[in-house]
Amino acid sequence: MSNFEIGLWSFPVLLVLIFLRIPIGLAMLLVGIGGNYVITGSTLMMFNQLKHLTYGTFSSYSLSIVPLFLLMGQFATLGGMSTSLFKAAETWLGHRRGGVAMAAIGACAGFGAICGSSLATAATMAQVALPELRRYGYSSALATGTLAAGGTLGILIPPSVILVIYAILTEQNIAKLFVAAFIPGFLAAIGYMIAISIYVRLYPEAGGVRERVPYGERFRALFDVWPVLIVFIAVVGGIYAGVFTPTEAAAVGAAGTALIALVNGGLNRRSLVDSILATASSTGMIFLIVLGAGVYNGFLALSQLPQLSADYVGHLGLSPWLILSIVLFFYLVFGCVMDSLSMVLLTVPIFFPIMSGLDFGMDLESFALWFGILVLIVVEVGLITPPVGMNLFVINSMARDIPIGQTFRGVLPFVTSDLIRVAFLAAFPAITLFLVRLVY
Repeated sequence: MSNFEIGLWSFPVLLVLIFLRIPIGLAMLLVGIGGNYVITGSTLMMFNQLKHLTYGTFSSYSLSIVPLFLLMGQFATLGGMSTSLFKAAETWLGHRRGGVAMAAIGACAGFGAICGSSLATAATMAQVALPELRRYGYSSALATGTLAAGGTLGILIPPSVILVIYAILTEQNIAKLFVAAFIPGFLAAIGYMIAISIYVRLYPEAGGVRERVPYGERFRALFDVWPVLIVFIAVVGGIYAGVFTPTEAAAVGAAGTALIALVNGGLNRRSLVDSILATASSTGMIFLIVLGAGVYNGFLALSQLPQLSADYVGHLGLSPWLILSIVLFFYLVFGCVMDSLSMVLLTVPIFFPIMSGLDFGMDLESFALWFGILVLIVVEVGLITPPVGMNLFVINSMARDIPIGQTFRGVLPFVTSDLIRVAFLAAFPAITLFLVRLVY
């Protein structure tokens, strides 16, 4: 069996291990070590490579941004920022038909700007918004579908942990990727609100209306979100003003949200310890996936699978846009059964060399930014695509009295909105690259 064939056979082996409920980081690590041994036949070489890879990966300064952004999300929750964001959005939008659901989307977008995690955004906002949606008579399908879809904004709107990982894998500028994600993230929130507006017009009984709030109360609620704006401006503005590196900005954001949580009474000795432990646990899980992906991708490079696949696809003579469509469809399908971080770590080292060798009429850096945003969006669509979207089960676990089938029905308008957005962003790369070219 050739090295190329060994690399090909590793995929079904990996999928079998994943379906056997072995953690994906461990599964990639085992397949990578096993494949390396099969090709080299040397235990000494295999473990020597593992030693150097482990040190080289986790001594990277860029990876320190991950626990800092995770800690910032923990402190933001303790500081009550999710509640203030939802209340502010609700006072301005709640009197419209479907307005409370739109407010939940707006709050998810705001919280995503200081959280960076899809599942965390979905879980946090469900605690805040679900009781209000039920109170004003929203159908179970629309309420849970809205929160599941809104959670995906947490990973797209900067700062985003997945964008950091993608930047490291493809050797791109983290700050430029954050800029490239702004317009797609804004379009996602607007698209979801439009989907809600259309849904409640087709099914008027699905969405209620709350009483109109006086403008004085609206502005007071808007004033309550100033801590979120300060943190966002400090983190993102500091990066683009050249005051901080992205890693330093993450540290500033973590310190700022901690101070806000302390002032608001949400941070004490016990909650501080709990936040640090939760961050350490999440970081350990992410780093195990990073290590497993590093070992597995090292094995694939040794088998020459990415290089030979890129050459093969390049000689097929197919349209680059057709190949892009196939790759995005692959991400959509497998994004339903795998988390976004695992998908990016596993596939980008394989697909990026293939796709970057095709002619899309742009330079390599522009392509890398555009392709990264597309990949992130499609993987996140997988998180809300029935029957196994992960965000759907997170929301359903917090609303156990609602059948999962209703959540499936409620999320379909948002999936449709996402697919339309992906088509526009794929057809018009300038939408994604506009701010990057403007700022840089």
